[in-house]
Amino acid sequence: MNGIQLARRYYLDEVAPGLAGVPHAAALLGPGSEVLGYDDAVSPDHDFGPRVQVFYNDRDTVAEFFTAQLGFDPGTDVALSDWLLTPTQLLASLTRGAVFHDPGGDLARRREALGWYPDDVWRYALAAGWLKISQEEAFVGRTGSTGDDLGSRILAARLSRELVRLAFLVSRRWAPYAKWLGRGFRELTIAAELGPALATALSAASWQDREAALVRAASVLAAATNDLALGPPLDPAPRQFYERDIRVLQAERYTVALAAEITDPELRAVLEGFGVRHGTVPRLPGTVDQALDNTDLLSDPTLFRAAAPMLGLGPGLGGSSSGGRGAAGADAIPRRAG
Repeated sequence: MNGIQLARRYYLDEVAPGLAGVPHAAALLGPGSEVLGYDDAVSPDHDFGPRVQVFYNDRDTVAEFFTAQLGFDPGTDVALSDWLLTPTQLLASLTRGAVFHDPGGDLARRREALGWYPDDVWRYALAAGWLKISQEEAFVGRTGSTGDDLGSRILAARLSRELVRLAFLVSRRWAPYAKWLGRGFRELTIAAELGPALATALSAASWQDREAALVRAASVLAAATNDLALGPPLDPAPRQFYERDIRVLQAERYTVALAAEITDPELRAVLEGFGVRHGTVPRLPGTVDQALDNTDLLSDPTLFRAAAPMLGLGPGLGGSSSGGRGAAGADAIPRRAG
């Protein structure tokens, strides 16, 4: 029995009977490998067991719970700053899991509101993802050609991680935190074609084979980006990097094309605030977990929402005030011994 099944049985057998006639909702959301469905025999060694969150109608606990997790309540509105400042791992933890009882639909409405980015925010996140690729895609070959094999391997691993995160974006799936990133990636349809190229890139003995596998993977994702029709289709074939013996996708082409299609005025203001480099390529940090990679920052709404100025989000660009820490706003009912 996995964690979600255990929680469901616990709610139905032990919690729900005691709440007969009491208006409420019940679910298993938020942190925990079992919420994502990834728990196994190792998981019960900590923070695991029969548990359920109960939300009472007369206490507005659904709004409080989501605000504590995110720093805003998606039941009222999801502003641009909310989208850009919320780590995808939190969005995954609140839109997956399981709802056991929700007669008023309060949980369903909020989970639906967090289902996926609006198109312009999606374009922006994709543009930022491709920009990160463009900034390092030539370095695997450059370091390798100088004899720096370790540096080439490190860069290949960094690029592989960014390509995996792009795979989640083109697949309309929230990427989980690092421990389950590869596991979640295997569930994506695109992984069947993309996965072997990334595995080759990470295991290749020579920088030439490493580079060839990475540009092959990038081309798969470039074609998938074209298929989304969020911007004009571009040639997904690799090309030579200037006059050097280096092959790249020239990924910034996708950054330029996607950014040009953004019409949302708040996002346009963000883009214009950062300006461009080389005359055409937008400077953009993207979403909070494209700009930051720190567990403590990305797991606390009082911290990740403080990144607003770094992301180009001024006081006039919407968003709610920061919420508190932890999973307040719901009565989490663990099973008691005895």
